[in-house]
Amino acid sequence: MGMSPRLGIVADDITGAGDIGGLLAKHGYAVRILSQGADWEALSARFVQERTDALIIDTDSRFLPSRQAQARVIRATRALQAAGCGAYWKKTCSVFRGNVGAEFDAMLQVLGLESGVAIAAFPKNGRSTLRGEHFVRGVPLPDTEFGQDPVHPRRERSIVRDLQSQTGRHVISLPIETVRAGPDAVRAALVPPRSGYLLADAETQDDLKVLARALAHEPVFLGSSGLAEELPGVWPPVPPFAPLHGARWTHPHRVIMIAASVMPQTRAQVEGYMESGGTVHELDVPLTLTDPSAAGAQLAAQARRTVEMRGTVLLRSPNTPEGVRAAHAHGASLGLTAVGVSQRVSTTLAQAARDAAQHTGTAKLIALGGDTAAALTRALGVTHTVVVEELSPGLPSTYAPDQGLLLVLKSGSFGPPDFLARAVSHLQQAGKA
Repeated sequence: MGMSPRLGIVADDITGAGDIGGLLAKHGYAVRILSQGADWEALSARFVQERTDALIIDTDSRFLPSRQAQARVIRATRALQAAGCGAYWKKTCSVFRGNVGAEFDAMLQVLGLESGVAIAAFPKNGRSTLRGEHFVRGVPLPDTEFGQDPVHPRRERSIVRDLQSQTGRHVISLPIETVRAGPDAVRAALVPPRSGYLLADAETQDDLKVLARALAHEPVFLGSSGLAEELPGVWPPVPPFAPLHGARWTHPHRVIMIAASVMPQTRAQVEGYMESGGTVHELDVPLTLTDPSAAGAQLAAQARRTVEMRGTVLLRSPNTPEGVRAAHAHGASLGLTAVGVSQRVSTTLAQAARDAAQHTGTAKLIALGGDTAAALTRALGVTHTVVVEELSPGLPSTYAPDQGLLLVLKSGSFGPPDFLARAVSHLQQAGKA
């Protein structure tokens, strides 16, 4: 059925695309995600011929130089415009890592808009904004794991100041008092004296409900995916959608997992999997930095044996702070930056997972961490996915119909310690008669 998507979304990484997609899919939306590197224009044209309520493009631009990030967002927004989307969303990290100002500016430029409301808060994942300052589980942003991020540390408490440093447009705070005065008060604050961004405070799900009612008819949304849980309740409902209709697998119980995120949540999830009796193989990082194909082949062989014997396996890189520091130091001695080390590790893990999956007929895979997930979709040649269902706030499963793969691509900093057991169980049940 040909129909323009209600919402066109540009996300700066693959797990962020899934995060917002899962929140919409929970409301029955048909959500399609186009990968970085795919032909966005051709795929957008194809999917308006099929049911698509939300079309998401992953620009994988969070850690690019800002000019390159802007160029990708401009191209993605134009592809969504050509598909006739009803409204647009520039989806960012919920702690505003990346090229936030440059990407907001790029989308507004293409849409010919002067201003927009930005919301970073995502209370269900512990992100809140008060007086323009951002908190994670109640702790000021610089004092959290994100302040210590080895690649992209977040050292500014005020995301208003942080955003202002990245854009020539004016940035002002929409205070919590206005939000709690209700939708009419928020709408009254939307008429800015000049072009720019209104960055909204929000601390609770009720705050997001107010913002959703106030902003439901805005042409553009900016920021984290938190608001995506509330907007569908304000918009007209959609009929149910069955993303896995007819999908079946030869080895439904086989699952391969990879983890390269250095976030403490991912570390806890890997430890939880090991404690429950799961088999974990660790990538040889020194070998990866000198001979990635040998390291990948060694890991793939271990993974194949474990999958054939036990059905599931987890492949990981060292993720203790000491292990990460050692990997970065080793990389530096070889002339690699911290980002270069992290990309080589993610790519080698992803290729090992792909090779093991091909040899064992495994079509269900999990990646923990945004870079890891991007590397896995690249290794598997996935150009687009359909969101299946949300397993935990911001964490959905997705289906790659062209390859018949069922995936869980998880942000490194999201999810409870038992998430892997939950995700494996979900994948193993999927597609059963």
